[in-house]
Amino acid sequence: MTMRSAALAEGGRVSGFRARVFGPTALQKLLAFASLILLLAFFGFASPAFLEIDNILGILQATAVDGVLAIASTFVIITGGIDLSVGTLMTFTAVICGVFLTYWHMPMAVGVVAAIATGGICGSISGTLIAKMRIPPFIATLGMMMLLKGLSLVISADKPIYFNDTENFYMISQDSLIGYVLPSVPVPNAVLILFLLAIAGSIVLNRTALGRYTFALGSNEEAVRLSGVNVDRWKIAIYGLGGAICGVAGLLIASRLNSAQPALGQGYELEAIAAVVIGGTSLSGGSGTILGTIIGAFIMSVLTNGLRIMSVAQEWQIVVTGLIIILAVYADILRRKKA
Repeated sequence: MTMRSAALAEGGRVSGFRARVFGPTALQKLLAFASLILLLAFFGFASPAFLEIDNILGILQATAVDGVLAIASTFVIITGGIDLSVGTLMTFTAVICGVFLTYWHMPMAVGVVAAIATGGICGSISGTLIAKMRIPPFIATLGMMMLLKGLSLVISADKPIYFNDTENFYMISQDSLIGYVLPSVPVPNAVLILFLLAIAGSIVLNRTALGRYTFALGSNEEAVRLSGVNVDRWKIAIYGLGGAICGVAGLLIASRLNSAQPALGQGYELEAIAAVVIGGTSLSGGSGTILGTIIGAFIMSVLTNGLRIMSVAQEWQIVVTGLIIILAVYADILRRKKA
């Protein structure tokens, strides 16, 4: 067995051990799902408008963007890192797409590829700062967050970029391929993309070398490094993958708004992190699931929408979000202590 194969096997054993000991169990995911059902029942009882089809579709659309960003954050957080730039990176990729399609009048496929590629490049830069320059993930991604926010404003001249001249751009998020087959189920394409991305993310996380190294880095990065594995390369790849996924989120929100809003994005990272933690991924790294993250994203969207339907002031909605993050992190600490 080669050194690399041995390291990979060791990484798999370590990640498997941590997943069994510290990871969210089936019971925990069941409890999260039960919490989601209870929230739906409570808000539906408190306000009949909550269960109206337009409002449900609005929740699905909001969850699509937050859920995609949460998937990107899941990969990074499992490594024991953090990415505070996912929200502004989403905005930056939307702006880049607007430049290609609106300013340069390129084909829509080119704009889509440009957005995803830009996200991957920016994510890889963050990974390089962390892996090669040894800058802590919090500081590196905080700096990237501010950098991308500024670049979005500069490139767009601090004005929204509209996609009115780009035919069918709205279809990326707003149209419904499922609705053509089942007219009674007009699920937006954004939700379909979310679930397809979640399936792909689960396969990558559980069935590929990248996924095994993601868990291994979060479990014991130094042990993986001593095994002869190029830790820096895999860490850069993970951050790059997360950035590319943020590019998909940028396309979804730009299609939904039919514009790239350069001032939008900051604050989305908190909702993404909250969804990841609520879904059972440990902030200390080494464990997590995409399924749990998707459940967490729906919990956040339902809670936010329900509070808005009940006319709760926006500042109190932010307070509730903060409390949920604190409670979710504390639950993770208790789970690890019990383990």
